[in-house]
Amino acid sequence: MAEKNIVYFDLETQRSFSDVGGSAHKDKMMMSVGVTYSTANESYRVYGEDEVDELVKELLKADLVVGWNHVEFDYPVLQGYTVFDLPNQTLNLDMMLALQEILGFRLKLDAAAAGSLGMGKTADGLDALKWWQEHKKTGNIEPLMKIAEYCAFDVKVTKCVHEYAVEHGHLKYHDRGGQLQEVEVDWK
Repeated sequence: MAEKNIVYFDLETQRSFSDVGGSAHKDKMMMSVGVTYSTANESYRVYGEDEVDELVKELLKADLVVGWNHVEFDYPVLQGYTVFDLPNQTLNLDMMLALQEILGFRLKLDAAAAGSLGMGKTADGLDALKWWQEHKKTGNIEPLMKIAEYCAFDVKVTKCVHEYAVEHGHLKYHDRGGQLQEVEVDWK
């Protein structure tokens, strides 16, 4: 029997919520860079905006798409490019939404990664927006490479957090008071 192809996924946008008139207009935010990691290929893939169709095809072919808030953020951004109804045409584990159901609040990827793995993110989405603006102004490829590197690292962190949860049956995170907490999950 063939191994299940899990695709870990994240993207960065060209525009912020304030640029597009609020969170109701995610489809207008436009993707700057998308990154996947496929367990079938055992490799990362970086997609530019001109490759969104290929990104969507990879997501549709996956046995499971794993991300952090990808169902309510990344997919709506991609809806600006595709007719596919990604949340309903893909099998998803949105770890943030799954944890929100259990905990009653939204946990940041950084909190789960720091608590479970002792590692955090390298930057944040606002940095990626600045890098995109720099790329658009100068045409320099370097800021685009920074976005790709940042996004790929987020995909790696997402993958590591998921693998930890599958292996241990729980995730750890630091609550607002800085105390280490543990939450049971069944994501096998």
